[in-house]
Amino acid sequence: MPTFQYEALNAAGQSIKAELEANSSDEAISRIRSQGYFPMKIKEKAGKRQKGPAASTPAPAAAPAAAGGAAAKKKKGLNEVSFTIGRVPLKVITQFTRQLSTLQDAGLPILRSLKILQQQQKPGLMRNTLAGVCADVEGGSTLSEAMSRHPRVFDKLYVNMVQAGETGGVLDVILQRLAEFMEKAQKLRRRIRGAMIYPTVVISVAVLMVTAIMYFVIPKFRKLFASFKTGLPKITLYLIGFSHWIAHEYGWAYILASPFVIWLLLKIIGKTKPGRYAIDVVKLKIPVMGLIVSKGTIARFTRTLGTLLSAGVPILEAINITRETCGHMIYERALQKVHDAIREGESFAGPLRGARVCDAIVVNMIDVGEETGDLDKMLMKIADNYDEEVDVLVTSMMSIIEPVMIVVLGVIVGFIVLAVFLPYVKLLQSVGSQTG
Repeated sequence: MPTFQYEALNAAGQSIKAELEANSSDEAISRIRSQGYFPMKIKEKAGKRQKGPAASTPAPAAAPAAAGGAAAKKKKGLNEVSFTIGRVPLKVITQFTRQLSTLQDAGLPILRSLKILQQQQKPGLMRNTLAGVCADVEGGSTLSEAMSRHPRVFDKLYVNMVQAGETGGVLDVILQRLAEFMEKAQKLRRRIRGAMIYPTVVISVAVLMVTAIMYFVIPKFRKLFASFKTGLPKITLYLIGFSHWIAHEYGWAYILASPFVIWLLLKIIGKTKPGRYAIDVVKLKIPVMGLIVSKGTIARFTRTLGTLLSAGVPILEAINITRETCGHMIYERALQKVHDAIREGESFAGPLRGARVCDAIVVNMIDVGEETGDLDKMLMKIADNYDEEVDVLVTSMMSIIEPVMIVVLGVIVGFIVLAVFLPYVKLLQSVGSQTG
């Protein structure tokens, strides 16, 4: 029978590490829970499987002492803060949120839950942040107040959701909703980025190959064409001129540096509000991609707003948070108009309809949600529908990009072939006329 190693928490929140024999991991989890423990990790022990009852679970009485000794050894390491740069990946924050929700649902104190999750983190920004949050909570701050001091990890949306959960006494439920929200947002972002990998790789390889041909191959033809007594076609002259620019005027450096220069330029422009607005307008004008950006933004802001409203956040505050996190200037301005209108006693749907940034179906569904009092549920339905539409659009974009790339590459290759072989045709014609 396999032997499983596990780590669990007892009723006092103390960590217990032990082993037991079971036919499967599911059976092992059931047996751990039947002892009154909450399983955290479980894996089958490597090496030979033991026989007989020798691998049964150790007595729980000795576990707290062992856990206390392990905790004493780890105490120094937990208090150490390492130097970090960058941001915490969304996947790590999502996993932390899901685990914290599970621990809260099990009834553990919040400070104990945070310390357990801190132990599981690798050295870095997330572990340092949780150390600070633990210290603040231990000093008397609420969880939301402690998290608000770390905006690099926990944004305004996250903090307000936690605050709503603390106020309503349903922190575990709110954390679960927040984890689901982050998982769906992460899935949508991953889907769009994944769709762009293929064309980016193909275009990059094509540019590198053409640059190499211009640098190494065409100059050899240039020397050969110089021996011809006939004039060269214009298309060949253009190709030779382009090859000369790449090989002798550092054109290759301009080509290789251009993606980084464009990226840096967009970053600089995006630092200003007019620049961000101009970039967002251009994004919406790109065929197919504009629809993906538009529908993706609508899915994101409706899901954010619906999640906040379902958590009990007041609508004006929820709209402000959604506006700051939607990531698109045009929709930020539309939500600001909605906020101002609601503050003066108007409805949600009216100013959104006037902004003309959403389809009529979105506005009508929001209008129905206001009338029935189920605005949060209606917003979540809109988000689900638009997530599916983004899926379809991403698939359509991929089906369009592939033939377009083939045509473009075919034109480039055809241009090079014609430019190289037309001088030979002209030379043969000249020789034939002289012979005749």
